[in-house]
Amino acid sequence: MAAGVLHDREAAYSQTGPSEFGIAAVASKRARPRHVFEGDLDPYAVLGVDSDLPYDDVRRVYRRLVAENHPDRLIARGVPQEFIKIASERLAAINSAFDQIELRHRGVPTA
Repeated sequence: MAAGVLHDREAAYSQTGPSEFGIAAVASKRARPRHVFEGDLDPYAVLGVDSDLPYDDVRRVYRRLVAENHPDRLIARGVPQEFIKIASERLAAINSAFDQIELRHRGVPTA
């Protein structure tokens, strides 16, 4: 994703590479949706939390992720523009995921 696009070889390596570095398959599977936005994703996976985590804890994780990825904060730190773009896309995915979880929490059916 360094070029902003996930190439086939990168995708293939993301399936096998993490074990070479001692990263558990579960952790690797959970990390991918936080960095690669591919169609309809499990909103819990985007936030990197289990679906049985209490709503208040999910909200806490969401707020931390927003703070970490907010473009304004990154701009203030002097982060390069290409990282700001990635952070903006990531923030949009994080917000969308939390919106879906919030609707479920309120009992509103989601598509």
